[in-house]
Amino acid sequence: MDPVADGHYATTQIGSKNKVIAWSHQSRFVKALSLIGDDVNKLLDYGCGDGTFLVLAADKVAEGHGCDVDANQIQNCRERLASYKNITFHVNDDLAGPDHAGEFDIVTCMETLEHCTDEVVEIVLKDVARLVSPAGRVIISVPIEVGPSFIAKQSIRAIARRQGASSYQLHEKYSPRDALKMLFAGRNTYVERPVIGEPPITGHSHYGFNWRRLRERVAQHLHVERTLFTPLGALGGWVSSQAYFVCRPVSPS
Repeated sequence: MDPVADGHYATTQIGSKNKVIAWSHQSRFVKALSLIGDDVNKLLDYGCGDGTFLVLAADKVAEGHGCDVDANQIQNCRERLASYKNITFHVNDDLAGPDHAGEFDIVTCMETLEHCTDEVVEIVLKDVARLVSPAGRVIISVPIEVGPSFIAKQSIRAIARRQGASSYQLHEKYSPRDALKMLFAGRNTYVERPVIGEPPITGHSHYGFNWRRLRERVAQHLHVERTLFTPLGALGGWVSSQAYFVCRPVSPS
């Protein structure tokens, strides 16, 4: 039994029967691994999910830490990935104390903020800015759901639903007005996003997510040094599936 492959993300996304979905999710981790570099002292993956990224990064870091709001998921990671001795998992509240401020050389936050409500986005960004060291880096990745990518992704998801992929059975049909907004979205474009899930864990699907609008929010808490895209990054995200914000803490004034 492979403890990594048994994670829900690894099973449904990286291991998807849909080859495009599997390739897309694998390539996201490849890019993120290149961005963190080698010989990292302390890495925090904020919103770590099933721990897949931390396992992939385990040979690059002295200490890998993952945190998530879902206590059940964190307990599953602790049990399933116990053999990785340099990886530790926490619920978010475990890192709330002042002794954790500035603790981590690199903080990653991947495939997380697109699912957060506006209120939770503020909490996460403040947390990330607090936890990264003054000389550290924050790497945020989010999906591109606007422009030509919007059409491509909606088509790929429809195929995945027909193939029976469990993660794509939720079908939220766009109104013509909202679809046009997504197709021509700018940094201020807003589409009302339904909240899904059950308390205490609620949030958004990908419906209505605008990476350009989020980057404006990120820039209120961190200095966004670079914005990168995969694949075909040279085209500025118009035909890419993923955006990456490489950030530094804001220097105290």
